[in-house]
Amino acid sequence: MLELAILGFLCDTPLHGYELRKRIAALTGHVKPVAESTLYPAIKRLEKAGLLARESRPGAGAAPRHVLTLTPEGRAELRRRLAEPAQADITDENRWFTLLAFLRHLEDPAAQAGVLERRLAFLRQPTSFFYDDDRPLRAEEVEDPFRRGILTIARATSQAEQSWLRRTLDSLRAAGES
Repeated sequence: MLELAILGFLCDTPLHGYELRKRIAALTGHVKPVAESTLYPAIKRLEKAGLLARESRPGAGAAPRHVLTLTPEGRAELRRRLAEPAQADITDENRWFTLLAFLRHLEDPAAQAGVLERRLAFLRQPTSFFYDDDRPLRAEEVEDPFRRGILTIARATSQAEQSWLRRTLDSLRAAGES
């Protein structure tokens, strides 16, 4: 997901490494803070693959700044990753939010809808954090108030997301018919 975030933010605008790191940290938050020891090797890999270009520009002080831009190959790779996300990108909430943050760069409404439909199908599957043998437990079946809270919050979040997904899918389908 780090590489997707790098490609996505650079598709928005050219950035230097420090600003890119700040934006990724704002997106991923406390869940996955991005260390320089992780970010800069990822940038170098993408640069070596021809997906990013680096340009030196005068800095505010004496030192020049290295600004990263997305190459045409980088834009194509971003769109490919958005159109063909791995199943973990659909099912893991943090990875899903990263994917969702850049889905607008996948310009085909039908392709966007395909990704959203996969998430909706995942959310419709019966699941729980707690089970009785193989049967998922609902909040009403759990006596522990804290576990009941987890299940209640998860259900409300899932219902809100499913509602948003259905509305957005309707809009994308209407845009595709125009």
